[in-house]
Amino acid sequence: MSAKYKAMEVSAPGTLRLVERPIKEPGPGQVRIRVEACGVCHSDAATVMGIWPGLTLPRVPGHEVVGRIEALGTGVTRWKIDQRVGVGFFGGEDGVCEPCRRGDVVNCQNPVVSGITVDGGYAEMMIAEARGLAAIPDELTSVEAAPLLCAGITTFNALRNAGLRAGDLVAVQGVGGLGHLGIQFARQMGFRTIAIGRGNDKEKLAKNLGAHVYIDTTVEDASAVLQRMGGAKAILATAPSGSAMGPLVSGLAARGKLIIVGVPDDQIQLSAVPLIFGGRTIEGSLTGKAIDNEDTLAFSVLANIRPMIETVPLEQAADAYARMIQGKARFRMVLVTKAGVAQGKPVK
Repeated sequence: MSAKYKAMEVSAPGTLRLVERPIKEPGPGQVRIRVEACGVCHSDAATVMGIWPGLTLPRVPGHEVVGRIEALGTGVTRWKIDQRVGVGFFGGEDGVCEPCRRGDVVNCQNPVVSGITVDGGYAEMMIAEARGLAAIPDELTSVEAAPLLCAGITTFNALRNAGLRAGDLVAVQGVGGLGHLGIQFARQMGFRTIAIGRGNDKEKLAKNLGAHVYIDTTVEDASAVLQRMGGAKAILATAPSGSAMGPLVSGLAARGKLIIVGVPDDQIQLSAVPLIFGGRTIEGSLTGKAIDNEDTLAFSVLANIRPMIETVPLEQAADAYARMIQGKARFRMVLVTKAGVAQGKPVK
């Protein structure tokens, strides 16, 4: 085995370059993963553009990582050599801060964040905390599983933790990287699923994904349509447009909630009236723990939910990132290493 591995690192803000790094042994409580696939997520911009507070460069991005364990650090007993595992955005918690002590691990004050506080999966290898691993079901290829570790868990957890009941009217704003998974989860969870998008070209796809109704915001007022249907118990806002998110509050039923999972560049403008009259709320939802990732993967297998994917070789990570940022991906870009190709033909 070579003493080095290839990685795509951010050497300066806006610069992704291919480098070779020496292979390291995992420390106590860690594993070394030979990466097979890594999803490209919009959140990777925090690393690529160097905007994450306190970010140290160089850094390898990537937090939708799937591969096989090839080395165990001391004290690791839960995992085995050659076991296929995944690592999401949260790669581990400190366990001692107040949120952790109260069981709110997702809001750890000193988290291990893949691709930000530690090197991520735009590489042939990755060192990961054993406590942050998720087992990958045999029914999913590594390429299929990778986007589910961020885009999947983000939409899955947001919906399943929203206090909804089967048959509730739930709208998903955006038919993109997050939205195309949110629609599938909402339908399979038993909700009356409404997709909201711009243009009639997305209607067929939205309905194929499971939407009962599609609202084209270029010709209809989404909030007005939702109110004619009785109001949404929840609206999952996935498209990164603050100007589009704010008005959706008026489409909620009394006590309904707008759940923000997409991060817009512009501000969300709100009117207080629909919030006060009707007791409507707005909340954010941020991925989840390692066990939540396993729940997401298991439900995806059970309900036959899959991400729509384009694959590219690891060495073309810069092109894949640019395609994602420009909104040209349909809908998730996934980097595949030589180890991933060796495991079988990547899913397109």
